[in-house]
Amino acid sequence: MRIKLILNTVFAGIALATATFTAVNAQTPVTVKKNATTRHGPEKGSLIIIGGGGATPEIWKRFVQLAGGKEKAKIVVVTAAGGDSAAYDTKSVDLVKRETGIANVTLLHTNDLKEANSEKFVAPIRAATGVYIVGGRQWRIADSYLNTLTHQAFQELLDRGGVISGTSAGASIQGSFLWRGDTKGAHILVGDHTQGLGFLKNSVIDQHLFRRNRQFDLVEFVKNAPELIGIGLDEATSIVVQKDTLEVVGRSYASIYDYNTIIGSGAKHVQGSREVSTASNGPFFFLHEGQKYDLKERKVIEAPRKEPEALSGNRGR
Repeated sequence: MRIKLILNTVFAGIALATATFTAVNAQTPVTVKKNATTRHGPEKGSLIIIGGGGATPEIWKRFVQLAGGKEKAKIVVVTAAGGDSAAYDTKSVDLVKRETGIANVTLLHTNDLKEANSEKFVAPIRAATGVYIVGGRQWRIADSYLNTLTHQAFQELLDRGGVISGTSAGASIQGSFLWRGDTKGAHILVGDHTQGLGFLKNSVIDQHLFRRNRQFDLVEFVKNAPELIGIGLDEATSIVVQKDTLEVVGRSYASIYDYNTIIGSGAKHVQGSREVSTASNGPFFFLHEGQKYDLKERKVIEAPRKEPEALSGNRGR
C-alpha cells in the first residue's frame, strides 16, 4: 500500500512538473507522439543501454555500426552526469575515440537550462549520428536537459535513425521513470527526481545489477506499476533496442521485470518435464548475450531451431 501511495504521488508530481516546466519554457516543449506504433522502444533509431563497468568490444562494435560506421559517424559525448568537472575532462571523448576508431567526437556539457535551450548548444546534436551518455548521477542529466531543446534534439536524432547509448547513469536516464534519481544518493530507489528522458517508454532501468546486489530491487516497484517494464543490467552488459525488440549484448545478463512474471502468471521455468531457459518460477528472469525479447508482447523471442548437422561421414563430399 505504501509503495502504491508513493507511486501515485510520484506520477502526479511528474505530470505537474512537466506541465509547469513546459509553461515556463514554452518555446521548447517536448512533445510525445500520439498513436505510437511501439509500446516501449523508439519508433525509429536505436538505443544501446549499458549496465556500467565498461563496455565489451561487441557493444562498441554495435555502436559504431548503428552510428553509420567509423568513417561517417559523428558522435556527441554527453557528460552532465559527471558533475561540473566533466566540462573540462576529455577522458570520455578519448575513450570513445580509442574504442571505436571514430575521429569525429564532440564533448557536450552544461548544467544551465538556458544554455540547453539554445540553438548554438544543440547544433552538434543536430549534425550527429550518435550520442553517448557517460555515467555519474542520473539526476544531474535530468536537471540539465529534461524538457529542453536539447532533449528534443536527442529525440530528433532517433527520429532520423541515429543511436543513443549510455552507461550506468546514462542507462537509467533513458527510461521514462528515473530509478535511483535522488540527490541524496543512489541507495534511495524512488527519490526527488523521478522523470527520465523517456527514450525507452513506459520503463524503469537499473544498472550494476550483480556487482551491487540489486537484482531484487525492482520487483515490488514493478508489481505496483504494471504498465512499466523493468530492466536490470549487469556490468559490461547492454541491451540494444530497435522498435520493440530488445537484444542482449555483453558478457553477463539482463534481467526482465514484468508484472505477469512477478505475480506468477507468466510462463513457468519447468513445463511438463522440460526446463525452459527463457521462463521463470520467480519474480524475474535473465537473458544472456544474443537472446531477444519482445517488449510489446512481453515475451522472449525464441531463437530459430538449427538444422541438425550432416552425418560426419558425409562431410567434405
